[in-house]
Amino acid sequence: MRLLDVARLDRPDAIAAREPFAFLIAPGQLDDADRPALLADFPRYGSAGFFPYEPADCGPMLSTLVEDIRSPVFADALGQHLGIEGLGEYPTLVTLSDSLNRRHGTLHTDSRSKIATALLYFNQAWPHGSAGCLRLLARDDIDTMVAPEIPPLYGTLVAFARADHSWHGHLPFEGERRVLQVAWLTSGDELRRKQKRGRFSRWLKKLAGGLDRRLGAGRDINARRD
Repeated sequence: MRLLDVARLDRPDAIAAREPFAFLIAPGQLDDADRPALLADFPRYGSAGFFPYEPADCGPMLSTLVEDIRSPVFADALGQHLGIEGLGEYPTLVTLSDSLNRRHGTLHTDSRSKIATALLYFNQAWPHGSAGCLRLLARDDIDTMVAPEIPPLYGTLVAFARADHSWHGHLPFEGERRVLQVAWLTSGDELRRKQKRGRFSRWLKKLAGGLDRRLGAGRDINARRD
């Protein structure tokens, strides 16, 4: 079953540009009929940030979507919009996030180990104004937008080619913000390095979460004793 159709990348409401760097903003990439299953399959990590894709974290529909979005067919079609030949030949790193805290979203250009990045969003609504809405920027300045800011709404895909000036980020936001991120990397060594770092980071967050829960339980016991 295919959940992504490369023809949708050419929707009339899509925004594509090559300057100041190559990017594509394409709403409506997911069917509304698939929404309940995809949202039910989306992982709940219990910590803010991005985590490496693990099939055990996700339901079957979301895992199918991951395979679709990192397939060479989809990557090559996306690469045509970004001016990148053979994007499907590069290794892919898939990460997911269900929530952020206010330290996320700082302006950056991505590391040189990335060829391109795609973000696919899953929030059903966005009542938070500009906070948490992705901005593609002309320079290291949050107000130099080169396209309308992008709320993280279900089915909206944003992709861009990595460059030394591919600035992007968003205003501080804390709370639920669901996104699947795919990065096409320069080498398999970079993929393994990033996967190892991501899994270690997740282990640390799980450890910190467990300590917080135990400390919280201790505070509750002491409060009852008081």
